[in-house]
Amino acid sequence: MEELIRRLFNLGSWVVPLIILGAIVLPQMIRVLREYERGVIFRLGKLLGAKGPGLIILIPVIDRMVKMDLRVVTIDVARQEVMTRDNVPVTVDAVLYFRVVDPIAAVVKVENFWKATSLIAQTTLRSVLGQAELDELLSHREKINVQLQEIIDRQTDPWGIKVTAVEVKDVALPDGMKRAMAKQAEAERERRAKIVNAEGEFQAAEKMVQAAAMISKEPIALQLRFLQTMREISSEHNTTTFLPVPIDLFSPFLKKSDGAK
Repeated sequence: MEELIRRLFNLGSWVVPLIILGAIVLPQMIRVLREYERGVIFRLGKLLGAKGPGLIILIPVIDRMVKMDLRVVTIDVARQEVMTRDNVPVTVDAVLYFRVVDPIAAVVKVENFWKATSLIAQTTLRSVLGQAELDELLSHREKINVQLQEIIDRQTDPWGIKVTAVEVKDVALPDGMKRAMAKQAEAERERRAKIVNAEGEFQAAEKMVQAAAMISKEPIALQLRFLQTMREISSEHNTTTFLPVPIDLFSPFLKKSDGAK
């Protein structure tokens, strides 16, 4: 009996350290990666490759894993002071959407792909907007967004980064420029109003010339117009008194004036 107790005691003295050792080692050996995660494995500093998703077995102390997230990442590009091509100072900011498509390149070829991508986006934003005029920046923003996306994606491609979209969020103008643009817009509206008014006067004059030509060909039309005017005056509630005079009374004077010409 004593021998059995002594053996159990000796066995217990080994089991407890093994349990403690297993509790320390197993978390370092066994890793579970989600569907959107990949693990870049290094063995004694040498690249083995990317694994995942699922269960990953590592050799403690010898293996090291860098976990990478393959989901789309959104970062805000800090506000940048930009001078446009027509010498207008503006302040712009943007948002950048990208994801890791090659986890090995994102780990091996660049130290910090987040910071590197953000800095590339800032410098590209200043460069591209500096080549655009203010009107183009305000009215053709989709074209500028596509141009930014293509340039940034081309520069980050060696790092295993895919830039999916770039959006310029806000363009802040100086107060003086805002007032100047407001005056310009007001002047443009006044110009359009004057043009519309002039076109209306021109069309009205054309119609009056056509009406005069038609009346000159058909004298009875003038008589009908005279009667219509009388009807319009009589329909109003006023004290105006009018006496109709036949148009024929004016015929001798009209013929005389024509003969004088």
